[in-house]
Amino acid sequence: MAQETMKQKEKKNQQYNEYVKQVTPTHSLPKNMAKAFVMGGIICVIGQFILNMAMNRFGLEQEVAGGWCSMILILLSVILTGCNIYPSLANWGGAGALVPITGFANSVAAPAIEFQKEGQVFGIGCKIFTIAGPVILYGIFTSWVLGFIYWIGKCFGWF
Repeated sequence: MAQETMKQKEKKNQQYNEYVKQVTPTHSLPKNMAKAFVMGGIICVIGQFILNMAMNRFGLEQEVAGGWCSMILILLSVILTGCNIYPSLANWGGAGALVPITGFANSVAAPAIEFQKEGQVFGIGCKIFTIAGPVILYGIFTSWVLGFIYWIGKCFGWF
């Protein structure tokens, strides 16, 4: 009787492992890297086009044009997120769509759009930074630590 139970457990484990293999998606690292490269490249080309237009067509200085370029890319990302297009782009392009400034804008806009039905305070106010919050927190903390190390280094003449 104990052997039957053990055989049943082994059979269930084997069936479960086969099921897991069936439903687990397989990913091709070179393919994903190529898609991320293409997506990031497209975002960079759009940014460069905006920057060139701002400098050449509208006569803005490089720093001002860079600010406008960032704002327009963020605006485009939020609009595409609101139209439910950016998630599809991010799904296809992976890190190529999520790492640039447009991905950060998407990570702030998506929860705001998703939870707006719960109201201004408990919906948008409480949930807007659920994705971007940790990035902001650890980014600020890391910059503080590095700034402190730099300050100490300046005090001792290391830098």
